[in-house]
Formats: sequence, structure tokens, C-alpha cells
Amino acid sequence: MEKFQSHTIHIPIYPLLLFLVNFSTLLYLISSDYVVPKNYFINCGSNENVDEVTRNFIGDENSNLFSIPKPSKTVKATNQLGNTSNLYHTARTITEQSSYGFKFNNNVNTTYLVRLHFFAFSSQPDLSTAVFDVSASGYLLLHNFTAKNSTNLPLIKEFLLTTQTEMLRIYFTPKESSFAFVNAIEVFPAPPLNFSPNQTDKVGDHYKIPSSISLQKVYRINVGGPEIEPGSDTIWRNWDSDDVYLRTKNTAKNSQFYSNKPYYQLADSAYAAPDLVYQTSKEMNPNANNESKITWSFDVNKTAAHLVRVHFCDIISLSLNTLIFNLYINGNFSTEINSLAYVTQSAAPFTIDFLVHSFDSGVMSIGIGPSNASIEKNAFLNGLEILQIMDGTALVPKEDEPSKISIPIVVGSALGGLALVSVLMVGFFLYCKRRKLKTVEHSSWGHVPAYGVGSSHSRVTELTINGSPIPNLILGLKISFAELQLATKNFNSKLVIGKGGFGHVYKGTLLNGTKVAVKRSAPGSGQGFSEFQTEIMVLSKIRHRHLVSLIGYCDESSEMILVYEYMEKGTLRDHLHDPKLPRLTWKQRLEICIGAASGLNYLHKGSSGGIIHRDVKSTNILLDENHVAKVADFGLSKLSPLEDTHVSTNVKGTLGYLDPEYFRSQQLTEKSDVYSFGVVLLEVLSARPAIDTQLPREQMNLADWAMRCKKKGMIEEIVDPSMKGIINPNSLRKFSETAEKCLQEDGSSRPAMSDVIWDLEYALQLQQTSGPKELNEDSTTTVSSAFVLPNAQRLPSIGSNYERDDTIAMSTDFSCLTDSQVFSQLKIDDAR
Repeated sequence: MEKFQSHTIHIPIYPLLLFLVNFSTLLYLISSDYVVPKNYFINCGSNENVDEVTRNFIGDENSNLFSIPKPSKTVKATNQLGNTSNLYHTARTITEQSSYGFKFNNNVNTTYLVRLHFFAFSSQPDLSTAVFDVSASGYLLLHNFTAKNSTNLPLIKEFLLTTQTEMLRIYFTPKESSFAFVNAIEVFPAPPLNFSPNQTDKVGDHYKIPSSISLQKVYRINVGGPEIEPGSDTIWRNWDSDDVYLRTKNTAKNSQFYSNKPYYQLADSAYAAPDLVYQTSKEMNPNANNESKITWSFDVNKTAAHLVRVHFCDIISLSLNTLIFNLYINGNFSTEINSLAYVTQSAAPFTIDFLVHSFDSGVMSIGIGPSNASIEKNAFLNGLEILQIMDGTALVPKEDEPSKISIPIVVGSALGGLALVSVLMVGFFLYCKRRKLKTVEHSSWGHVPAYGVGSSHSRVTELTINGSPIPNLILGLKISFAELQLATKNFNSKLVIGKGGFGHVYKGTLLNGTKVAVKRSAPGSGQGFSEFQTEIMVLSKIRHRHLVSLIGYCDESSEMILVYEYMEKGTLRDHLHDPKLPRLTWKQRLEICIGAASGLNYLHKGSSGGIIHRDVKSTNILLDENHVAKVADFGLSKLSPLEDTHVSTNVKGTLGYLDPEYFRSQQLTEKSDVYSFGVVLLEVLSARPAIDTQLPREQMNLADWAMRCKKKGMIEEIVDPSMKGIINPNSLRKFSETAEKCLQEDGSSRPAMSDVIWDLEYALQLQQTSGPKELNEDSTTTVSSAFVLPNAQRLPSIGSNYERDDTIAMSTDFSCLTDSQVFSQLKIDDAR
């Protein structure tokens, strides 16, 4: 079986907010046994079948293959539609929220291609006035959608949705006093999409697409050739010609048509793109005056992230190694394209993927231009796809099942109920009494703010992550929206100290003078209620010196606001990468790592039930005024029952720190946090980010590069230049060994966080006994001396294989945390 090669890069560019993907390959991996299914193709509002470009659309009126919305009606066009396909002569209208249901016999985590067809023909009711939402599998596909612009040509919306269930339901939700409609639906399993988590040219180690990612097609472009209609694409996609998107037409020319079949060195392209995409391209026009690149411009949703796939196939070079050129995104970012890095001969297709985050202009530009490193001064592009990453926060409506209760059952139930009334009354009384006692028993977990806001009732009921809704669960932590308005001067933009997926973070002062960080959810943000709920539940159950404390929350009306202690020194990332801040000494760095490891160890072993953080990174390690480290941001956290070895879950986290084993298996363990922490250790040692696209390719991924240097005995190559000559060689050796153990490919070979603490303590001891002090180091009490380890009877670990430590190598004294401790006045680049 041949395979189709594709590389993914996620680019960090400020202010365009492009972030580098920590996986270099997003492959349309085509299985030899994949066959395009015949189901489901639906002709909505009709009892007739329609043949349309090698597909048979079944009328939904009498079919028993799927369920249709109820209540709903069929509508037919009231006038002649000329050459318009019969597929658009009928529609189904929906006046209440209901769904189409499609059952598949596939395994979980299947990606489906979904197309919704809309054509507002003349009818009663007037289809052009319909306003509605469409959702599926927890994703909001269309919001306040109207088809008023589809009165002349059909409008087709295409999505790639990944679901974990055999039943895929597409919900239509009319807006108030309106209705929904649809003319046709296509739903079938798409060719499998697979991820590779590291930047590498190896074939293999492919990963299933996480169920947390679903995409909507925005643009699909055949560059240098004509429009490709669905009949010429194996899965019926439409590829538009690129000419209308060219910014300056005389900069480019169409390449000569390549009459031979492209050489698919690594894959059968039947589902990646049609041959026609790779047989045509645009290249530089040698007659253009003073134009150094070709640029295409596209209008996009400025509040959404997009996956951009660029298709290349060198059909213009005399030999493969003579043409190197630049690819540009939004004018500022550029990367070098060298076909030889992806394929080994000419006319062999390959793709590269970029994750481009939101930006203010609402216009995305893609460009190509010659490189000074090339023998030939030319550039080419064959195809382009822009897909919007969908919001995965839509609620899944409950299905109302029809009642089928017979009269005898009703009578019998009534009689039985009368007989049991007295018993139920006694039982209810006993239950209430027991619940009251239980509430008193657990009230000590409630963190009641010293400033006295919120309800005077400080009860905290039993909680589970991803459990019941937040309202009234933790009354003692509730803060009114009015007080938060006062605390932040009505959310003054001058008080913003961080921005992220959840919204903005504001510096504030409560009525009693306590400084706080106020994280307010922004409408339409990528983070939703589930993460808001999770963070409250996690932080209300735990208190530890090295974990950020939750002061309170607000959920009035549609608000989702979290209030934390304020951390004076900001994030660890700031102090490693911001040249305006004083450099951390090696001793400070070790103490910060020990503190963060202690916080994670408490989450894993000392907290109720065990908690996996799932998003360990340098931006989620905050520093107080004494540089004491505290782990923050628990929106992605997951319970880890102590009796289980793992939790099966959707892959979430930050690309660059993500555990490859977790990415591959979708089985989350404590060792996934250990891997991420290993990346943080290397970041501390090198003062370099986990991913840096400005560096040579072999150095882009910090973990990969550092481990190669370690194996070659050249770990000094990655050390922060400001630390060279300061770190004791034995301390460096122990620290790098600890990082290497954390980054073991097999999770079972990684140490527990308690072992990591011991090894880091040992590295600190080696540094403190090494002689002269570092620059900027004084003789005051160290941060590490501020937390207490129990009496230990074993030495730091020296091997790469570890036994699970059943003891908790840290104090669980909660008395050391106060509400007056602080959060962050510096920029937080990843706040949820």
C-alpha cells in the first residue's frame, strides 16, 4: 500500500497569532480497503430518488434507513427551475428543534464527511426568510444561518466531523418565529485522517485524528487550472479556479499542463486531491516588473482558527534539487519549500499544513516567491485548502422518546403508589437528615473568601469533574458580577494582563483590598462551559502551596468568570524568554522546577481521586513575588481514579508539550503530565520555546533536538548562554538525566513526579555544594526550604526504570496558602 505524505507546521507569529503545531504531518492516509460508501445521500422533502454525479440520493419520505425530523413538512418549488438539478426541487422544513439520524457500523472516532445542500426556491413558506442553527456531534456547524443568497445557485456547506458514537445526528434548530430547511444531505465516512506528532520525515507512527477537532471547508482551490467539478473528484469535492483570488494577476502565469500521471511516491492520491490538481500549477511570471512574489487573498472568519493545507507537485523543474522557494502566510511569516525534503523525485505530490489562528483583518493571504538559496529563481503552487476549525461547545439536545405506557400499567402503578406513600415519606425524612449530616461533614473543603462576598452558606456538596452543573454547587465561592465590575473598573482594557482561548484576564482589587486575577469568558471563545465547570470543581477540592488558588467565580446570566489569587511575577515562560526581565539564576530555576513538580505530585497522589493536569507548560507555571512556583489553569484537567491505570479521553493539551503516547492511544495517564514536564525542564535549561520555527529544521522541536544532543554527549549545546560556566557539571548531568527520563517514549518507563522531585532536589544539592555563587544570588532563605518534605529513607533515583512510589513525597499542609497571595501582572499568552 502506498501512502501520501503531508507535513504540518503550526506557526508562531505576533501579531498574526500563528502558533506552531507540534506535529509536522497531517496525512490523508488512505487505506487500501477503504471504499467510498453508498450511504447516506438524502433527497430531502421527496419520495423520489435522484441520480446526481454518480450518487443516488434517496427520497427521505418513505425511507427506513435513517430517521427524519419530526415534526416537519415537505415543500416543493412553485415555479419552473429550468436546468437546476431535481435535487433542489424539494426541501424539508422544520419548525421545532429536531434531527436527522444516521446509524453507522464503524468503530468509534470515525471522521465523517457531511455536506448540507440549501437552495431557496420560490415556495410557501419563503425559504429565503428561514433563520436557524445546525449542530452535530457537539459542534455548532451553522449559527443564525440564512440561505437568502442561494436563490440563484445552490449553497453547499461541507464539514469533516469526528464522533465517538455509531449514531450521527444532525440537529436543525429554528430561531424564534422562524423555521429551518434543507434540500439534500450527504453523510459518509471520510478517508481516515492521521496525525504524526513530531516533525519528522519518517513514514509510520501515524495517529488518529483527535475527536476534539472538526473542520468546515471554506476554500478549496485548484491553482493554475480550471474549476474541478465533483464528478472529477473521487469523493465529490469542488475545486475552484484560483484566478479570482489573485491579488496581482501579472505576477503569475499558468504552468504548462503536465500530461503524465503524477508520481505518488508515498500514497494513492485518490482521496487527497484529483490528478488535475497536481497536473497544473502557477509559477512566477518572468515578465512581471519588480514583483517578487505571487499572492492570493481570502476573506475568512477573523475570530476563528483555520487549517491551511498547501499542495505541491514540482512539474516545472528540470531536476528536483534545483528549485527552492519561499511560502508566505499573511505577509510576515515565511518558510522555505524544498521538494527534496519531502519527496525524492519530480512530479511527486506532497502537502504541508499550517494552523493559522485568528487575526483582526479578516483577510488571509498566501504567497510564494523565489529564494536566494535557489539555483532557479522561481516558485510554484498546485492547490490550496482552507478549513475552519469548528467550535466544539454546542450542546447535544435530548431526544424525546414517545410514550408507550398502557392503561393497566398506569392503574397498577397508581395503586402501588398509594400503598407506598407512607413508606416514601419516612424514607424522604431519613434521606434529608442524612444529607444534612453529609453536608456538615464536607464543609471543611469549602474555600470561603476572607473578604466575605457571596452566600453566607459555605456548604460544598460532593463534586465530580465533568459532573453536574455549577449553579449553587459552591455557594461560598460565588462573587457577584457587580463586585467584579468594581474590582476591574468595569473590565477596563487598561487592566488586561493576559489574553487566551477562554477570554481576557484582568487585574483587579476586591472590596477588602485583595488583589486578584479575573478571567472572563469572551462570547464565542474556543473554551466553553465544561472547562469553566472543571476548573471550579478541581480548584474547590484542592489547596496546596504550589497550586494557584481559586478565590471565587461568577456565573450570573451568561457570564463565566473565574477569580484567582494574583501572582506578582507572571509566568515562567515570561522569565525564560522576555529579554526585558531579569534572568533567573540556575538556583532559582531549579527551585521553580521543584515547586512545580511538587504541585503536580500533589495533583497525582495527594488530591481526592487523583487529578491529571493535561496542559503542563511554562505558561501554566506562575511565580509569586518570591519566585515560588504555582501550577495554574485546570480547565483541561481529568480525574484519574487511583484503581485505574489510565483514562480514555479525547486528546487535548498544547501542541509542543503533548505526550506522543497519549496522542497515539488517547489513553491519558499521570505519565502524560510527566512527559510535558520534561519539555518544561528542557525549556528551563535552554531558555528556548518548545517549538521555534525560526531555527534550523533539526532544532525546531526542542525535545527532539535536546535528546539527540544528550545521546551524543553534547547536552551543553542546548544550555542557555547566560548559564554557561555557572551550572555545576554534575548538576547539569543530573538535571538532563531527569528530563531524559521524563521524555521516555514508553510512558511506563517514565518516573513518577515524586521521583522527579527527588532528582531535582539532588541536582540542587549538587549545585549548592559546587563553590562560588551565581550572579544575582544572595544568601537569603531559598524557595525550596519553604516547603517541607517528609523524612525520606531513599536516595534520588539513578535508573531509567521506576517502581511506583506509594508514599507522597510532600507535605499536604494547607495552612500555608492565603487569599492575599497574587496571580500575574505580566502578559499571559495562553490564558483560558
